[in-house]
Amino acid sequence: MIKFFRKIRQNLLSEGKTGKYLKYAIGEIVLVVIGILIALSINNWNLNRKQNYAEKEFLQGIKTDLKKDKEYIDLVIQLQEPKLDVFDLLNSEFPKFDNENVTAIDSLFKIYFTSQRTFYPISGSFQSAIAGNEINSYKDKDITGSLIKLYNTTYARLIDNGKISDVRWDYLSRRYNHERRVGIQENMSDSQHSELLDNMYHHFVHMRWYQNQLTDAKREIDKILEKIE
Repeated sequence: MIKFFRKIRQNLLSEGKTGKYLKYAIGEIVLVVIGILIALSINNWNLNRKQNYAEKEFLQGIKTDLKKDKEYIDLVIQLQEPKLDVFDLLNSEFPKFDNENVTAIDSLFKIYFTSQRTFYPISGSFQSAIAGNEINSYKDKDITGSLIKLYNTTYARLIDNGKISDVRWDYLSRRYNHERRVGIQENMSDSQHSELLDNMYHHFVHMRWYQNQLTDAKREIDKILEKIE
């Protein structure tokens, strides 16, 4: 094609048709520019199509991850609620461990000392988008901004508080490992009873705070899912 256009230009020059040559040259330049613009448009269209597809895949992955996060948050909250109720009951209704209520207290104690779960999010889709810096190219800035806040602030705070809760639980469960195994003893003194409730309270206060954070995180997830859906 280039040889064809070159031959036409050479013929025009050899025939002394300078005016026609200039018009032809300008026309050829215009055609080249149009060709370049068309190529750029096609390239941009392909890039936009790929970005739209990548963003759609990202949001679907995030949607799946957040739904699983919600399910796990629900599980953690569900496991914590009986513990919170048990401590309130132990702290108010059973001021002393004596022969009359030791069996009931022992049952409540066992409920409180069932295994503990803390929340850790599924972050594969988000981390993948962050690692490749793809998240900055996504068009829906409202959703991406909300996700960045969720993962970098809300989830980060939950992880930190989950670790604190685990440390307090580990101390409590180790400190009363014998009682967990054989149950509350009838001869537990008032001072031992008080120490037990004090140690449980140290764990209880943070667990209650942690549960409030989980509930807030769940609301935040719901708002993001509404935007995606």
